[in-house]
Amino acid sequence: MADHLARFVRQSLQAGQSRDAIARALSDAGWSGAEIRDALDGWGDSAAGLPPVPRPRATVSARDAVIYGLLFVSLVILSWHIVQLGFGVIESLLPDLDDSMPPVGRMRWAIAALLAFLPVFVLLDRRVARASGADPGQRRSLVRRWFASAALLISALALLGDLVATLYAALTGDMTLRFALKALLVAVMGGLVLAYYCGDLDG
Repeated sequence: MADHLARFVRQSLQAGQSRDAIARALSDAGWSGAEIRDALDGWGDSAAGLPPVPRPRATVSARDAVIYGLLFVSLVILSWHIVQLGFGVIESLLPDLDDSMPPVGRMRWAIAALLAFLPVFVLLDRRVARASGADPGQRRSLVRRWFASAALLISALALLGDLVATLYAALTGDMTLRFALKALLVAVMGGLVLAYYCGDLDG
Protein backbone atom coordinates (compact mmCIF):
# COMPACT_ATOMS: atom_id res chain seq x y z
CA MET A 1 0.00 0.00 0.00
CA ALA A 2 2.91 2.35 0.69
CA ASP A 3 4.09 1.87 -2.91
CA HIS A 4 0.61 2.69 -4.23
CA LEU A 5 0.52 5.82 -2.08
CA ALA A 6 3.97 6.98 -3.20
CA ARG A 7 3.06 6.35 -6.84
CA PHE A 8 -0.18 8.32 -6.50
CA VAL A 9 1.60 11.29 -4.91
CA ARG A 10 4.29 11.26 -7.59
CA GLN A 11 1.78 11.13 -10.44
CA SER A 12 -0.33 13.89 -8.85
CA LEU A 13 2.66 16.18 -8.39
CA GLN A 14 3.79 15.47 -11.93
CA ALA A 15 0.30 16.40 -13.15
CA GLY A 16 0.65 19.79 -11.46
CA GLN A 17 -1.67 19.21 -8.50
CA SER A 18 -0.96 21.18 -5.34
CA ARG A 19 0.11 19.44 -2.16
CA ASP A 20 -3.02 20.67 -0.38
CA ALA A 21 -5.26 19.18 -3.05
CA ILE A 22 -3.39 15.87 -2.89
CA ALA A 23 -3.65 15.83 0.90
CA ARG A 24 -7.41 16.46 0.76
CA ALA A 25 -7.92 13.68 -1.78
CA LEU A 26 -5.94 11.22 0.32
CA SER A 27 -7.74 12.23 3.48
CA ASP A 28 -11.12 11.71 1.78
CA ALA A 29 -9.93 8.25 0.73
CA GLY A 30 -9.22 7.32 4.37
CA TRP A 31 -5.45 7.81 4.70
CA SER A 32 -4.30 9.13 8.08
CA GLY A 33 -2.62 12.49 8.53
CA ALA A 34 0.72 10.89 9.39
CA GLU A 35 0.60 8.68 6.28
CA ILE A 36 -0.22 11.65 4.10
CA ARG A 37 2.57 13.80 5.54
CA ASP A 38 5.07 10.98 5.14
CA ALA A 39 4.05 10.39 1.53
CA LEU A 40 4.24 14.07 0.61
CA ASP A 41 7.56 14.53 2.43
CA GLY A 42 8.99 11.77 0.26
CA TRP A 43 8.98 14.12 -2.73
CA GLY A 44 10.76 17.44 -3.05
CA ASP A 45 9.83 20.43 -5.19
CA SER A 46 11.42 20.28 -8.65
CA ALA A 47 12.24 22.87 -11.26
CA ALA A 48 9.93 23.44 -14.19
CA GLY A 49 9.99 20.60 -16.69
CA LEU A 50 11.42 18.07 -14.24
CA PRO A 51 9.45 15.24 -12.63
CA PRO A 52 9.01 15.18 -8.83
CA VAL A 53 12.35 14.60 -7.09
CA PRO A 54 12.40 11.79 -4.49
CA ARG A 55 13.90 12.66 -1.11
CA PRO A 56 16.35 10.27 0.60
CA ARG A 57 14.66 7.53 2.60
CA ALA A 58 15.77 5.16 5.35
CA THR A 59 17.37 1.96 4.04
CA VAL A 60 17.53 -1.65 5.24
CA SER A 61 20.16 -4.21 4.23
CA ALA A 62 21.47 -7.57 5.44
CA ARG A 63 24.99 -6.11 5.56
CA ASP A 64 23.84 -3.40 7.97
CA ALA A 65 22.15 -6.01 10.15
CA VAL A 66 25.43 -7.92 10.51
CA ILE A 67 27.65 -4.88 11.14
CA TYR A 68 25.37 -2.93 13.45
CA GLY A 69 24.16 -6.08 15.20
CA LEU A 70 27.69 -7.18 16.00
CA LEU A 71 28.59 -3.65 17.07
CA PHE A 72 25.56 -3.55 19.37
CA VAL A 73 26.29 -6.97 20.90
CA SER A 74 29.96 -6.05 21.39
CA LEU A 75 29.02 -2.85 23.20
CA VAL A 76 26.53 -4.67 25.45
CA ILE A 77 29.10 -7.31 26.39
CA LEU A 78 31.81 -4.70 26.97
CA SER A 79 29.51 -2.60 29.15
CA TRP A 80 28.40 -5.58 31.21
CA HIS A 81 31.90 -6.91 31.82
CA ILE A 82 33.38 -3.48 32.55
CA VAL A 83 30.75 -3.17 35.27
CA GLN A 84 31.54 -6.68 36.52
CA LEU A 85 35.26 -5.94 36.56
CA GLY A 86 34.61 -2.69 38.38
CA PHE A 87 32.46 -4.49 40.93
CA GLY A 88 35.29 -6.95 41.51
CA VAL A 89 37.81 -4.17 42.05
CA ILE A 90 35.46 -2.37 44.46
CA GLU A 91 34.81 -5.58 46.40
CA SER A 92 38.53 -6.28 46.61
CA LEU A 93 39.28 -2.79 47.91
CA LEU A 94 36.27 -2.72 50.25
CA PRO A 95 35.75 -6.35 51.37
CA ASP A 96 32.60 -7.44 53.15
CA LEU A 97 32.46 -10.15 55.80
CA ASP A 98 29.34 -11.58 54.12
CA ASP A 99 31.17 -12.32 50.85
CA SER A 100 31.09 -16.08 50.34
CA MET A 101 33.88 -16.14 47.76
CA PRO A 102 36.48 -13.71 46.43
CA PRO A 103 35.67 -11.91 43.15
CA VAL A 104 38.83 -13.17 41.42
CA GLY A 105 37.06 -15.67 39.16
CA ARG A 106 34.48 -13.14 38.03
CA MET A 107 37.22 -10.59 37.35
CA ARG A 108 39.19 -13.08 35.23
CA TRP A 109 36.11 -13.89 33.15
CA ALA A 110 35.40 -10.17 32.68
CA ILE A 111 38.99 -9.54 31.55
CA ALA A 112 38.78 -12.44 29.07
CA ALA A 113 35.55 -11.06 27.60
CA LEU A 114 37.03 -7.57 27.33
CA LEU A 115 40.14 -8.85 25.56
CA ALA A 116 37.98 -10.74 23.06
CA PHE A 117 35.33 -8.12 22.30
CA LEU A 118 37.22 -4.82 22.65
CA PRO A 119 39.14 -5.24 19.35
CA VAL A 120 35.91 -6.24 17.58
CA PHE A 121 34.12 -3.15 18.87
CA VAL A 122 36.99 -0.78 18.02
CA LEU A 123 37.38 -2.15 14.48
CA LEU A 124 33.66 -2.04 13.74
CA ASP A 125 33.29 1.43 15.25
CA ARG A 126 36.11 2.76 13.06
CA ARG A 127 34.66 1.08 10.00
CA VAL A 128 31.23 2.59 10.62
CA ALA A 129 32.77 6.03 11.25
CA ARG A 130 34.78 5.87 8.01
CA ALA A 131 31.76 4.68 6.01
CA SER A 132 29.56 7.44 7.45
CA GLY A 133 32.21 10.06 6.72
CA ALA A 134 32.64 8.93 3.12
CA ASP A 135 28.89 8.49 2.54
CA PRO A 136 26.54 10.43 4.88
CA GLY A 137 23.70 8.34 3.45
CA GLN A 138 24.93 5.47 5.65
CA ARG A 139 23.39 7.30 8.61
CA ARG A 140 19.94 6.72 7.12
CA SER A 141 20.19 2.99 7.77
CA LEU A 142 17.00 1.86 9.47
CA VAL A 143 18.86 -1.07 11.07
CA ARG A 144 21.27 1.40 12.63
CA ARG A 145 18.37 3.31 14.17
CA TRP A 146 16.75 0.10 15.46
CA PHE A 147 19.88 -0.94 17.34
CA ALA A 148 20.40 2.61 18.58
CA SER A 149 16.83 2.64 19.92
CA ALA A 150 17.35 -0.72 21.64
CA ALA A 151 20.60 0.47 23.23
CA LEU A 152 18.99 3.69 24.44
CA LEU A 153 16.07 1.75 25.93
CA ILE A 154 18.36 -0.68 27.77
CA SER A 155 20.55 2.16 29.04
CA ALA A 156 17.56 4.16 30.24
CA LEU A 157 16.15 1.12 32.09
CA ALA A 158 19.56 0.42 33.65
CA LEU A 159 19.84 4.02 34.85
CA LEU A 160 16.31 3.97 36.28
CA GLY A 161 16.97 0.65 38.02
CA ASP A 162 20.20 2.03 39.42
CA LEU A 163 18.35 5.09 40.71
CA VAL A 164 15.67 2.95 42.34
CA ALA A 165 18.28 0.75 44.05
CA THR A 166 20.18 3.81 45.29
CA LEU A 167 17.05 5.47 46.68
CA TYR A 168 15.99 2.21 48.34
CA ALA A 169 19.41 1.81 49.96
CA ALA A 170 19.27 5.38 51.21
CA LEU A 171 15.76 4.95 52.64
CA THR A 172 16.56 1.67 54.39
CA GLY A 173 19.91 2.81 55.76
CA ASP A 174 21.86 0.26 53.71
CA MET A 175 23.86 2.87 51.83
CA THR A 176 27.58 2.14 52.11
CA LEU A 177 30.63 3.43 50.31
CA ARG A 178 30.89 0.13 48.44
CA PHE A 179 27.26 0.30 47.30
CA ALA A 180 27.60 3.96 46.30
CA LEU A 181 30.67 3.24 44.17
CA LYS A 182 28.89 0.36 42.42
CA ALA A 183 25.84 2.52 41.73
CA LEU A 184 28.07 5.29 40.39
CA LEU A 185 29.84 2.84 38.07
CA VAL A 186 26.51 1.63 36.64
CA ALA A 187 25.35 5.23 36.15
CA VAL A 188 28.57 6.21 34.37
CA MET A 189 28.43 3.19 32.05
CA GLY A 190 24.77 3.79 31.25
CA GLY A 191 25.49 7.43 30.50
CA LEU A 192 28.37 6.51 28.17
CA VAL A 193 26.16 4.14 26.19
CA LEU A 194 23.47 6.82 25.94
CA ALA A 195 26.04 9.33 24.70
CA TYR A 196 27.44 6.85 22.15
CA TYR A 197 24.09 6.03 20.53
CA CYS A 198 22.16 9.27 21.04
CA GLY A 199 23.16 10.83 17.72
CA ASP A 200 22.23 7.76 15.68
CA LEU A 201 18.50 8.47 16.01
CA ASP A 202 18.95 11.68 14.03
CA GLY A 203 20.59 10.04 11.04
